Amino acid sequence: MANSALQRLESKIDDLIALCGDLDRENRRLMAESSGWQRERQELIDKNELARSKVEAMIDRLRSME
Repeated sequence: MANSALQRLESKIDDLIALCGDLDRENRRLMAESSGWQRERQELIDKNELARSKVEAMIDRLRSME
């Protein structure tokens, strides 16, 4: 009886170890994905700022032509 309970406990511990491994891999994947999204977001912010600057420069040139 005690041996059976010990085997069940050992099996549950093995399952938990496997689950921890799965969660660790998923966490690493999600962190990498998040990092990629953050980089892309910053690139888009930079492109938007560059476009805004160019438009403002064009508007200033048009106003100076008046």
